[in-house]
This record gives sequence, C-alpha cells and structure tokens, in this order.
Amino acid sequence: MANTVVNPTRMELTRLKGKLRTAQRGHKLLKDKRDELMKQFLDTVRELRSLRTQVEQDLIRAHGSFTVASALMSGPAMEQALMYPKQSVELTMTFQNVMSVNVPVYHYQTRTEDTGDIFPYGFAATSGELDGAVSALGDVFQDMLKLAQTEKTAQLMAEEIEKTRRRVNALEYVVIPSTQESIRYISMKLDENDRSTTTRLMKVKDMILKQAIEEKQAENARAIRAFGSDGESPVEV
Repeated sequence: MANTVVNPTRMELTRLKGKLRTAQRGHKLLKDKRDELMKQFLDTVRELRSLRTQVEQDLIRAHGSFTVASALMSGPAMEQALMYPKQSVELTMTFQNVMSVNVPVYHYQTRTEDTGDIFPYGFAATSGELDGAVSALGDVFQDMLKLAQTEKTAQLMAEEIEKTRRRVNALEYVVIPSTQESIRYISMKLDENDRSTTTRLMKVKDMILKQAIEEKQAENARAIRAFGSDGESPVEV
C-alpha cells in the first residue's frame, strides 16, 4: 500500500490515472530537455576551453610587449602616456533563451570606429612596443567579453541541468512509483469490493430462492390439509 492515505474510490482512481499520465509525459519532456541541455553544455564547454586558451595566449603576448616597452621607456614616461585614455567603450547586455535558460549576451561598441583612437599618446616620444601592447589589449578585449559570456552561459546551463536532473529523478523514483502503487492498491480494493458485492448478491439470491421454495412447500402443505378435511381434490390453477 502507498505510504500516503488513499481513498479507494473510482473517482480517486480516475484522478490518479490522470496524474500518472501527466507525470509520465512530464518525465519524458524533462529527460529530452536534460539531454539537449547536456549536448549544448558540452558544446559550450568546448568553446570555452578554446576561448580561454586563445585569451591566455593573447594576454601573454600583450604582457610581453608591455615588458619590452617598459624596458625601453622610463616608468614616468609610460605612466604619463597611458594616464588619459582616448577611446571609450559602451557595454550593453541582453539575454538569450536557451532551453528555458536566460543566458547573457554582451555587446560592446567603441565611441568611434577609428582604430587609431585607442592610442592616447603621440608616437614621437613612445616606443613601438607600447603601440603593439596597446593594440594587443584592444584586440583581446572583445575575446575576453566573449569568454566571460561563455563562462556565465556554462554556469547557468550547469545549474539548470542539475535542477532538471533532480526533477527527473523525483518523477522517476518517487512520484511515478508512488502513483502506480496507489493505483494498484485502489484497483485491488475495488476488485475486492466487487467480489464481496457479488458474493452478497449470490447469498441474497439463494435466500430469496430458499424462501420461495419454503413458501411453495407451505402452500402445498396447506392444500393437502384442506383436501384431507373436505374430501375433495384441490383445484390447481
């Protein structure tokens, strides 16, 4: 019997059968969602690994250029050259729905389209290595945003996969077995009640038949006694 108290009625049986159909359909949909999320999550992880490797290499290259530039220029001169940035960047964020998961999408736009605006200094008093370092940082910035977006997407998808997995397990190992057990219990009780009702009806029928026979026998006995007292044969109708 199920752990919960179940009212063994046909109305409850109909309700539980509907609940079971809904749970089984939801279980299938959630399994499909989990499988598709896992597929997209693995694709995102592969993209994340590639992006991280690329960003790390670009940052190492930019850091190397800054190291060489700092060796060729004095510290105060480099600090003064980079003190006031010339280009500004506007960052906006929207959301994209991926299998019921709202993942962020970053968009960045520079104030001007001129690539030369990333250099906030004159070229006469600075080293060419500093130009390469600043240019490398400008190139890696968009990849860093893409990396941050992909990492957040992977994190949100992993959380959604875990939630979906718990729901699938709850339906598969708790809700569906419990509902099926309740349905079996109610069906057994209803069958038992039907058998009991049939047995009672058969007993009532036997009692009615026995009573009819006894009444017939009593009627015959009265007719025999009446024949014996009158000397005439009773007329049967």
